[in-house]
Amino acid sequence: MSEEMLIRHCSPTLAGIKTGSLFSCPCRSKEEIQNEVRRLNRVLAPKGIRVLPLRYYKQRALIYLYRPSHLKRDLSDGYASALLKQYGYSFENSQRCVVQLVNRLRTCSGFPHEIGLFLGYPPEDVQGFIDNKACHCKCIGCWKVYGDEEKAIQTFNRYKKCTETYFAQWSKGTAVERLAVAV
Repeated sequence: MSEEMLIRHCSPTLAGIKTGSLFSCPCRSKEEIQNEVRRLNRVLAPKGIRVLPLRYYKQRALIYLYRPSHLKRDLSDGYASALLKQYGYSFENSQRCVVQLVNRLRTCSGFPHEIGLFLGYPPEDVQGFIDNKACHCKCIGCWKVYGDEEKAIQTFNRYKKCTETYFAQWSKGTAVERLAVAV
């Protein structure tokens, strides 16, 4: 997993304006990914960021970079927690929900689309995506929008600007741990 991948896929989370980011990276060995995840957690944990490999599949790893404090806030929303309960999550705490998500990724025959809640997507958009089987959305950006289109477009633009800014800074030599904001 390269720093470039982190910057391209996780800048808004590193900046503290997004709950979580998800990306797939090449995986020659689980040990290699686990070592990199440990290294990243050492440097990013003081900034309030965690990194987890969610799943290994066909020489790829699905990586989740997130802010536990933001996730706790997002999942405590009544709409979000009700949606999670529909999929068997027992909302004891947000970390327990992450463990349950990992189990769903391993056992679900399809993809658990409630994962959008773990990325900071609005609950109405996650519900709309599931109910409409990914069709009939109002617009598409970082996710498919079924709710507040104007607010989503503003968010997409913030994420894009953040990623461009972070990539430019990283390209000039700023380390990922320096770009990560403590929130």
